[in-house]
Parts: sequence; structure tokens; C-alpha cells
Amino acid sequence: MRIRGGENPLDNTAVHPESYAVVKNIASDLNLELKQVTQIAENLKKADLKKYVTDTVGEPTLRDIIGELEKPGRDPRAEFKYATFKEGINEISDLEVGMELEGIITNVANFGAFVDVGVHQDGLVHISQLTDRFVKDPKEVVKVGEVVKVKVLEVNQKLKRIGLSMKAVKQ
Repeated sequence: MRIRGGENPLDNTAVHPESYAVVKNIASDLNLELKQVTQIAENLKKADLKKYVTDTVGEPTLRDIIGELEKPGRDPRAEFKYATFKEGINEISDLEVGMELEGIITNVANFGAFVDVGVHQDGLVHISQLTDRFVKDPKEVVKVGEVVKVKVLEVNQKLKRIGLSMKAVKQ
């Protein structure tokens, strides 16, 4: 979340919007402006938290709020990674055996994992091509949404099949 002109300063924290009213009340009690989030946290640490406990907000929630106010600008969401598809590779006909590509796991099955490499057909990394060691369950090695590097082992345009290997490239 980023602050844009005129928005609530709490939008730049990981404080949940349901708790904004609590923080506003605390700021008011402390004679601080809402934009002084780190000062609110410092003063709240010294204050009697029981004063701000309600039926819906307990001490643990207040401690969480303090923690989030201490680090404004932090985005609590996990960083999302994107695959970088190779330029010029748009169709299955653009693929050649031996190419090394980056892709994203779209599905994991008992027999391997399907990888989107930027063409209109996902390729298959057979369970035997996931890694150099024995794999009983592909979910032990990969997960949907994971960005991986693969090597093209086979391209069958007629059947629209792409055979890939992860063990042939360094991850």
C-alpha cells in the first residue's frame, strides 16, 4: 500500500482498516497527528494498554498494532515473483530442443509438473526430470506458482506436447 495525496496515513502501514478507529482514538488521546505513526507507537508502548481494550480489541491486538505502527511502509504480503519469458518465443513452433527457458509451474500432478514457458501450451516436466534424486511425490519438489528454469527436451507440434527438464539446468 502506498500513500497518495490526501489518503489516510495508516494506509502506509500493515494495520488492518478495522483497527483505524482505535489508532485515531489513541492519537487523539496523545495529542498526536495521525501521520505521526511511529510516535503513536512509542507513546502507546508506555501507555496503559488496558485503557484501549474494548469488546472487539484486546491487548494482543493492541500489541500487534504497535508493532505495525513501528514499521510504516512495510508491505506484509509475500513478494510475488514473475517468470521472465524469453523474447521471440510465442508459439510452440518457436521452441527448439536444448533451449533453456524460465517458466512458472501451473499444475502439479502425480507424474510431474506443468510449466508455462510463454507459448500457448504448457510443457511437462516428468517426475523423473524434476531433480537428480528420486522423487515419490512431485509436490515435495515444486509448487504451483513457483518460477523455475527448464530445458526443452522434446517438441511435438502435431500433438502439441512439450517435454521439459528441470534437472538439466541449474535452478
